[in-house]
Amino acid sequence: MARPENVAEFPAPDRSMPMGESGSIDPFPNEDAREARGEAKAIMDLANISEGMTVADIGAGEGYYTVRLGTRVGEGGRVLAQDINGEALARLGQRVERERLENTFIKLGEVDDPQLPTDSFDRIFLVHVYSEVTEPYAFMWRMWPALAQGGQIIIVEYDRPTNAGGIPPTLLFCEMDAIGYRLVEFVERPDLRSYFTRFERGQNRSEPDQINVCSNS
Repeated sequence: MARPENVAEFPAPDRSMPMGESGSIDPFPNEDAREARGEAKAIMDLANISEGMTVADIGAGEGYYTVRLGTRVGEGGRVLAQDINGEALARLGQRVERERLENTFIKLGEVDDPQLPTDSFDRIFLVHVYSEVTEPYAFMWRMWPALAQGGQIIIVEYDRPTNAGGIPPTLLFCEMDAIGYRLVEFVERPDLRSYFTRFERGQNRSEPDQINVCSNS
Protein backbone atom coordinates (compact mmCIF):
# COMPACT_ATOMS: atom_id res chain seq x y z
CA MET A 1 0.00 0.00 0.00
CA ALA A 2 1.38 3.40 -0.99
CA ARG A 3 2.00 5.94 1.75
CA PRO A 4 -0.26 9.03 1.89
CA GLU A 5 1.27 12.02 0.11
CA ASN A 6 1.25 14.23 3.20
CA VAL A 7 3.55 11.97 5.24
CA ALA A 8 6.61 12.45 3.05
CA GLU A 9 8.26 14.57 5.74
CA PHE A 10 7.85 11.77 8.31
CA PRO A 11 9.89 8.56 8.39
CA ALA A 12 8.20 5.25 7.67
CA PRO A 13 8.06 2.99 10.74
CA ASP A 14 9.92 -0.30 11.00
CA ARG A 15 6.80 -2.41 11.23
CA SER A 16 5.57 -5.79 10.06
CA MET A 17 1.82 -5.37 9.94
CA PRO A 18 -0.64 -8.13 10.98
CA MET A 19 -0.77 -11.13 8.71
CA GLY A 20 -4.56 -11.16 8.43
CA GLU A 21 -6.91 -14.07 8.88
CA SER A 22 -4.26 -16.75 8.95
CA GLY A 23 -5.46 -18.39 12.13
CA SER A 24 -2.28 -17.43 13.98
CA ILE A 25 -3.75 -14.32 15.57
CA ASP A 26 -6.32 -14.59 18.33
CA PRO A 27 -9.64 -13.06 17.29
CA PHE A 28 -10.37 -9.77 19.02
CA PRO A 29 -12.83 -10.48 21.86
CA ASN A 30 -16.39 -9.35 21.36
CA GLU A 31 -18.05 -6.77 23.57
CA ASP A 32 -19.73 -9.28 25.87
CA ALA A 33 -16.43 -11.06 26.50
CA ARG A 34 -14.65 -7.78 27.19
CA GLU A 35 -17.34 -6.66 29.58
CA ALA A 36 -17.39 -10.03 31.35
CA ARG A 37 -13.78 -9.50 32.40
CA GLY A 38 -14.37 -5.86 33.29
CA GLU A 39 -12.00 -4.45 30.70
CA ALA A 40 -13.46 -0.96 30.22
CA LYS A 41 -13.89 -0.29 33.94
CA ALA A 42 -10.35 -1.46 34.68
CA ILE A 43 -8.83 0.75 31.97
CA MET A 44 -10.97 3.78 32.83
CA ASP A 45 -10.00 3.39 36.49
CA LEU A 46 -6.30 3.19 35.59
CA ALA A 47 -6.70 6.29 33.41
CA ASN A 48 -8.47 8.17 36.25
CA ILE A 49 -11.50 9.00 34.12
CA SER A 50 -13.95 11.13 36.09
CA GLU A 51 -17.00 13.31 35.58
CA GLY A 52 -16.50 16.45 33.55
CA MET A 53 -13.52 15.20 31.51
CA THR A 54 -13.19 15.55 27.76
CA VAL A 55 -11.99 12.30 26.19
CA ALA A 56 -11.23 11.10 22.65
CA ASP A 57 -11.72 7.45 21.72
CA ILE A 58 -9.46 6.78 18.73
CA GLY A 59 -10.38 3.80 16.57
CA ALA A 60 -13.73 3.69 18.32
CA GLY A 61 -15.16 0.94 16.10
CA GLU A 62 -18.50 -0.31 17.40
CA GLY A 63 -18.21 1.85 20.51
CA TYR A 64 -17.31 -0.47 23.37
CA TYR A 65 -15.29 2.27 25.08
CA THR A 66 -17.20 5.21 23.61
CA VAL A 67 -20.50 4.49 25.31
CA ARG A 68 -18.87 3.66 28.64
CA LEU A 69 -16.71 6.76 28.55
CA GLY A 70 -19.83 8.79 27.80
CA THR A 71 -21.51 7.44 30.91
CA ARG A 72 -18.40 7.89 33.07
CA VAL A 73 -17.73 11.56 32.19
CA GLY A 74 -21.39 12.48 32.67
CA GLU A 75 -23.39 15.43 31.41
CA GLY A 76 -20.55 17.85 32.10
CA GLY A 77 -18.05 15.84 30.10
CA ARG A 78 -17.53 15.23 26.39
CA VAL A 79 -16.48 12.20 24.34
CA LEU A 80 -15.32 12.33 20.74
CA ALA A 81 -15.34 8.97 18.97
CA GLN A 82 -12.98 8.85 15.99
CA ASP A 83 -12.40 6.16 13.39
CA ILE A 84 -11.20 5.94 9.80
CA ASN A 85 -14.05 3.58 8.91
CA GLY A 86 -17.07 5.63 7.87
CA GLU A 87 -19.47 2.68 7.98
CA ALA A 88 -18.44 1.80 11.53
CA LEU A 89 -18.88 5.44 12.55
CA ALA A 90 -22.37 5.49 11.05
CA ARG A 91 -23.34 2.45 13.10
CA LEU A 92 -21.78 4.01 16.19
CA GLY A 93 -23.72 7.21 15.58
CA GLN A 94 -26.94 5.20 15.60
CA ARG A 95 -25.89 3.55 18.84
CA VAL A 96 -25.10 6.90 20.45
CA GLU A 97 -28.56 8.16 19.49
CA ARG A 98 -30.21 4.95 20.67
CA GLU A 99 -28.49 5.17 24.06
CA ARG A 100 -29.10 8.92 24.23
CA LEU A 101 -25.51 9.90 24.91
CA GLU A 102 -25.91 13.61 24.28
CA ASN A 103 -22.35 14.28 25.41
CA THR A 104 -20.86 12.04 22.70
CA PHE A 105 -19.88 13.00 19.16
CA ILE A 106 -18.29 11.20 16.21
CA LYS A 107 -15.63 12.27 13.72
CA LEU A 108 -13.96 10.67 10.72
CA GLY A 109 -10.16 10.57 10.92
CA GLU A 110 -7.38 9.71 8.50
CA VAL A 111 -4.68 7.02 8.63
CA ASP A 112 -1.99 9.66 9.19
CA ASP A 113 -3.95 12.31 11.10
CA PRO A 114 -6.52 11.90 13.89
CA GLN A 115 -8.14 15.20 12.86
CA LEU A 116 -8.68 16.31 16.47
CA PRO A 117 -9.39 19.86 17.64
CA THR A 118 -6.55 21.62 19.44
CA ASP A 119 -6.24 22.08 23.21
CA SER A 120 -9.26 19.88 23.82
CA PHE A 121 -8.67 16.56 25.56
CA ASP A 122 -7.86 15.48 29.10
CA ARG A 123 -7.39 11.91 27.86
CA ILE A 124 -6.97 10.36 24.43
CA PHE A 125 -7.62 6.60 24.31
CA LEU A 126 -6.03 4.19 21.84
CA VAL A 127 -7.06 0.72 22.98
CA HIS A 128 -5.65 -2.01 20.74
CA VAL A 129 -5.42 0.67 18.06
CA TYR A 130 -1.84 1.94 18.09
CA SER A 131 -0.52 -1.34 16.68
CA GLU A 132 -2.85 -0.87 13.69
CA VAL A 133 -1.71 2.67 12.88
CA THR A 134 0.30 2.43 9.67
CA GLU A 135 1.86 5.91 10.04
CA PRO A 136 2.52 6.17 13.80
CA TYR A 137 5.08 8.99 13.58
CA ALA A 138 2.80 11.26 11.55
CA PHE A 139 -0.34 10.22 13.43
CA MET A 140 1.01 10.76 16.94
CA TRP A 141 2.92 13.92 15.94
CA ARG A 142 -0.33 15.46 14.70
CA MET A 143 -2.12 14.34 17.87
CA TRP A 144 0.19 16.44 20.07
CA PRO A 145 -1.76 19.76 19.81
CA ALA A 146 -5.06 18.08 20.71
CA LEU A 147 -4.07 17.51 24.34
CA ALA A 148 -5.30 20.04 26.88
CA GLN A 149 -2.90 21.28 29.55
CA GLY A 150 -1.93 18.22 31.58
CA GLY A 151 -3.67 15.91 29.11
CA GLN A 152 -2.54 12.33 28.65
CA ILE A 153 -2.56 9.67 25.97
CA ILE A 154 -3.68 6.22 27.11
CA ILE A 155 -2.41 3.33 25.01
CA VAL A 156 -3.45 -0.26 25.73
CA GLU A 157 -1.88 -3.03 23.68
CA TYR A 158 -1.05 -6.71 23.45
CA ASP A 159 2.61 -7.53 24.10
CA ARG A 160 3.09 -9.33 20.79
CA PRO A 161 5.14 -8.80 17.64
CA THR A 162 3.65 -6.26 15.26
CA ASN A 163 2.85 -8.98 12.71
CA ALA A 164 0.78 -10.78 15.35
CA GLY A 165 -1.60 -7.96 16.21
CA GLY A 166 0.31 -6.21 19.00
CA ILE A 167 3.38 -4.14 19.72
CA PRO A 168 6.27 -4.85 22.10
CA PRO A 169 6.37 -2.23 24.89
CA THR A 170 9.96 -1.30 24.10
CA LEU A 171 9.02 -0.42 20.51
CA LEU A 172 6.05 1.64 21.68
CA PHE A 173 8.21 3.50 24.22
CA CYS A 174 10.84 4.22 21.57
CA GLU A 175 8.37 5.51 18.97
CA MET A 176 6.59 7.78 21.42
CA ASP A 177 9.90 9.07 22.79
CA ALA A 178 11.13 9.77 19.25
CA ILE A 179 8.23 12.18 18.80
CA GLY A 180 8.70 13.83 22.17
CA TYR A 181 6.20 12.13 24.46
CA ARG A 182 7.14 11.12 28.00
CA LEU A 183 6.14 7.77 29.51
CA VAL A 184 4.33 8.36 32.81
CA GLU A 185 3.10 4.87 33.69
CA PHE A 186 3.36 1.29 32.51
CA VAL A 187 1.17 -1.43 34.02
CA GLU A 188 1.01 -5.06 32.98
CA ARG A 189 -2.49 -6.54 33.16
CA PRO A 190 -2.32 -10.31 32.59
CA ASP A 191 -6.01 -10.54 33.48
CA LEU A 192 -6.75 -8.42 30.39
CA ARG A 193 -3.96 -10.05 28.37
CA SER A 194 -2.71 -6.52 27.75
CA TYR A 195 -0.52 -3.75 29.09
CA PHE A 196 -1.56 -0.19 29.99
CA THR A 197 0.54 2.90 29.29
CA ARG A 198 0.12 6.58 30.00
CA PHE A 199 2.02 9.29 28.11
CA GLU A 200 2.28 13.06 28.41
CA ARG A 201 3.84 15.65 26.16
CA GLY A 202 7.51 16.19 26.88
CA GLN A 203 9.27 19.53 26.73
CA ASN A 204 9.55 19.56 22.94
CA ARG A 205 7.98 17.89 19.94
CA SER A 206 10.57 16.65 17.45
CA GLU A 207 10.59 18.15 13.98
CA PRO A 208 9.38 15.54 11.48
CA ASP A 209 12.75 15.28 9.73
CA GLN A 210 14.51 14.86 13.09
CA ILE A 211 12.54 11.77 14.17
CA ASN A 212 14.77 8.72 14.50
CA VAL A 213 13.15 5.48 13.39
CA CYS A 214 12.96 2.83 16.10
CA SER A 215 14.15 -0.67 15.26
CA ASN A 216 11.55 -3.42 15.38
CA SER A 217 13.97 -6.28 16.02
